[in-house]
Amino acid sequence: MFFAITRPGADAYLLLAVAIFMIGALGFLVRKSALVMFMCVELMLNAVNLTLITFGAKLNDLSGQIFVFFILVVAAVEVMVGLGILIAIFRRRANTSVDNLSRMRG
Repeated sequence: MFFAITRPGADAYLLLAVAIFMIGALGFLVRKSALVMFMCVELMLNAVNLTLITFGAKLNDLSGQIFVFFILVVAAVEVMVGLGILIAIFRRRANTSVDNLSRMRG
């Protein structure tokens, strides 16, 4: 007996995107390390990318993939700038906790 492997429907991808987005949002709200917060923002952006690709495939439209390309470019720039700032803060304070960043005046 041969069982064909079927591709999951759009609902499964959207549920996965919601789960990934919620993990990212919860991590962003709970964690205090700036590096972990940046990683959680990346998780949320990837969840949005998955949603755009799912709707693009469902509607047979390529505009979702074009938006994903631009989101990936913005995410790459965010990582470069964010990590540069974090490295500068870590060299000065030896800590990347966002609670201590409010004291960096002067």
